[in-house]
Amino acid sequence: MRYGYWMPVFGGWLRNVADERMEASWAYVRDLAVRAERIGYDLTLIAELNLNDIKGADAPALDAWSTAAAIAAVTTSQELMVAVRPNFHQPALFAKAAANIDRIAGGRLSLNVVSSWWADEARQYGLQFDQHDDRYARTAEWLEVVNGLWSEDRFSYGGRFYRTEEAICAPKPLHRPIVYAGGESETAKAMIARQCDAYVMHGDPVAAIAPKIADMSARRAAAGGAPMTFGMAAYAIVRDSEAEARRELARILEVKELPSGYANFDQWLSGTELERELRIQEYSVSNRGLRPDLVGTPEQIRQRIADYEGAGLDLLLLQMSPQAEEMEQFAAQVIGTA
Repeated sequence: MRYGYWMPVFGGWLRNVADERMEASWAYVRDLAVRAERIGYDLTLIAELNLNDIKGADAPALDAWSTAAAIAAVTTSQELMVAVRPNFHQPALFAKAAANIDRIAGGRLSLNVVSSWWADEARQYGLQFDQHDDRYARTAEWLEVVNGLWSEDRFSYGGRFYRTEEAICAPKPLHRPIVYAGGESETAKAMIARQCDAYVMHGDPVAAIAPKIADMSARRAAAGGAPMTFGMAAYAIVRDSEAEARRELARILEVKELPSGYANFDQWLSGTELERELRIQEYSVSNRGLRPDLVGTPEQIRQRIADYEGAGLDLLLLQMSPQAEEMEQFAAQVIGTA
């Protein structure tokens, strides 16, 4: 298993905890990145949103790509998986900038291609927001342009969304960056199987992840591509006893005050007690991070990770809080003894 962590560009991951002791600042993410590769983390995922999806739209959020360039210059070994939304980046100009970051990183850049989901963010920034299938059609063209510029001396393209004429990208990346993408619709999975190298998923139990990996592996084989790799988001709490871990879980799930933008939360929570509990978990931690249940003792978590490996999972993309302290503990008690 490879171990990645989400760079805390939003100042945390918990919607029910206002202060997680990790500010959205260059100083914090710099120190975290440098320390992370020393203690065994293979990769960082740098999310891209201009509005803060965790702490509220008015809260600070670091820019993904300038942060990635800076992280590239102060680290030496970890892969930099940076999210990119095609409707926010003209592909020919992006190919040039990303190739330069890859050179700064010594060939460690990879892309997490995200077909944008936040319509209000696009509206605020004056950008096109496509309907669902059009988003993936745009992404497919966008990838063709980026790959063309990274592989050909001059690249011309005429599509529905993008055009280039004898465009040049030099210097090129040291190696073509790995392209990760996620999506659960038929349109998304078809595009990813054809054009991407790796499939990333929201958190789910092993019983749900295993058939997704089997399905995407079959789609990839049918498309004639090389085998894909598979990653999954998860939130981790490791403690010396299960009781301690469950107490921490209860703390982060407790709803005390609703942040701005969630005025209808009580209505959203209507239903049985079980439904309420599940919805609070989905709300509290992004990307369905609590579904994998990486909560417990080091031994329990290592066994759950082994179960995911058995299902074909290659990469865990971990969120923790507070990130620096929890990553240290996870590295010492889980990664270091795996």
